[in-house]
Amino acid sequence: MIQVKLECPHCGKSMMDSEHKIEGYPSIKVTIVYENKCGWLRLSSLYGSAVIESEYPIPEQTLTRFFCPNCGTELIGNRVCDVCNAPMVPFKFTEGGIMEVCARRGCKKHLAEFENLEADLKAFYDAYSHFM
Repeated sequence: MIQVKLECPHCGKSMMDSEHKIEGYPSIKVTIVYENKCGWLRLSSLYGSAVIESEYPIPEQTLTRFFCPNCGTELIGNRVCDVCNAPMVPFKFTEGGIMEVCARRGCKKHLAEFENLEADLKAFYDAYSHFM
């Protein structure tokens, strides 16, 4: 698996939390809101992993809203999940490109997209090739 480094697509600040590790790597820190609850969520930074830790238990199938813990802006994109029809949540790779995850608890849909394919893919490869 590849460990990714993400930042907010709005403010550009890192969303990595080196003090709270999941699976041995810094986690991705976000704030979530669901069912009148607001709390922290940490996602594994290993691409494709579904391991999370949260302030409150999140029931399966729950739709969550994600917010940047730095600027407070909601992380919402234009896509919906083609598996469960929930909103997709965008993050920015620090090396360029976008990663999106499904906002529905339990859905494992995620994707990576690169705007400038050649440049972003080269930066991604240079940053992560030691994991392969």
